[in-house]
Amino acid sequence: MHRRLNIALRTATCVVAVALAAGPAAAASTDAERIATYQLFRSAFDASDYAVALPLAERLATQTEEQYGADSRELVNPLTNVGTVQFRLGNTAAAETAYQRGLRLIDGKAPGADRMLIRPLQGLGETYLTLGRHAEAATALKRAVDLSRNVDGLFNVGQLDILDPLIEAYIRLDRTQEAEKESQYAFRVAEQNYGRGDLRLLDPLDRYARWFEYIGRYTTARGLHARALQIAERAKGRGAVEGVDALRGLARTYYNEFLYGPEETEQPTEGFQQSGALATSQSSGRLNPDGERSLQLALEALAKTEPVDRRARGGTLIELGDWYLIGGSSPKALQSYKDGWTELAAAGTDATKPLLAPRRLAYRHPSASIARARPSDPENYEERFVELKFRVLADGKVTDVTTASTDAPIAIERATVFAIRKARFAPRLDNGEPVETVDVTHRERVIVRKPAAAPSPATK
Repeated sequence: MHRRLNIALRTATCVVAVALAAGPAAAASTDAERIATYQLFRSAFDASDYAVALPLAERLATQTEEQYGADSRELVNPLTNVGTVQFRLGNTAAAETAYQRGLRLIDGKAPGADRMLIRPLQGLGETYLTLGRHAEAATALKRAVDLSRNVDGLFNVGQLDILDPLIEAYIRLDRTQEAEKESQYAFRVAEQNYGRGDLRLLDPLDRYARWFEYIGRYTTARGLHARALQIAERAKGRGAVEGVDALRGLARTYYNEFLYGPEETEQPTEGFQQSGALATSQSSGRLNPDGERSLQLALEALAKTEPVDRRARGGTLIELGDWYLIGGSSPKALQSYKDGWTELAAAGTDATKPLLAPRRLAYRHPSASIARARPSDPENYEERFVELKFRVLADGKVTDVTTASTDAPIAIERATVFAIRKARFAPRLDNGEPVETVDVTHRERVIVRKPAAAPSPATK
């Protein structure tokens, strides 16, 4: 099968080279020529060979333009294909250009909802998200979701691929209520389409549980992970690899609950409310051993796979190292980090990249942080920042904290410095060995009350 695919890809490359070398076609392309180009493009794209897929996608767009004209609706999908391949290659500027051109061809030119807008809107939104243009991303993705629900029904399963980046955009914008609403909706869509006991529900369950982890509702998240594990075991048996993500999720909930305290159930008080970060609760004792047991069970399940999923195994070992580090078992953490690095290094050149910088494991934002503060009168507050520089030692502890830049009041600056001093990091790994890192930075977005307006001059 792989040999046939390789032959097809080589053929595709030759076809593109000949076509491009021949220059502009003497006559308009035909349906048969476009279909042939599309089939070659699809083979390369599905094989994730985007370097081969790109000239094919561009050739298909050229053929479509030759046949139907530069302003035709038929050009939208080929342009979207070009944008998607450029996006996968990391060429975000080219991707944005292709998506925007496709949108301009049809946006507002047909009465009612136009299904053809969905794909380029989604692509443009994901491109903006990658570029850090979160507000623009949210606008494009929300419009794509609304169109999807309008033309394909409120609970159509196709919207799930759009909801994931939309939720991320909302999170980046601190629009927590909207993110929570769409997270709940996405899970309802998946459950209604797949059924309560279907294996396809595992990924939606994991995403929904991660949302509750994000907002500090660890007991709720643990219930969802346990449900996913139950589905996997019923369908595939105890110790099945399908349950690995749920087992890792269970461990995470115990881990975070130990660091930040149990789930809050009481209602917030009036005034300057706080959310998103709970009080550190290490006085509750030690880490729940069920978390470590879950990670060990995940490793046992991964050991049964053939071939071994080294990326998943390495990631699980790194999580186990984090567990030991927070629990105070430094020798165990060191060994787990080494083993995890070995697995990830064997998985590919990019697998160890997240370990080349310190990773924040435990941090309680200061009370003025935008991640915690929820003033009852937000219109009377404005955003400021505190940017810190510090050193992370080989054991993950923080030292030498200094303020690099800030426009916040001194009290908030000091609170932020204190918070980062109390933080705990997983150290940077150098070939599996924990090492010290200097000049680590952290930028805290905070809110402060706006200065009172000066009274207007009294009239005589």
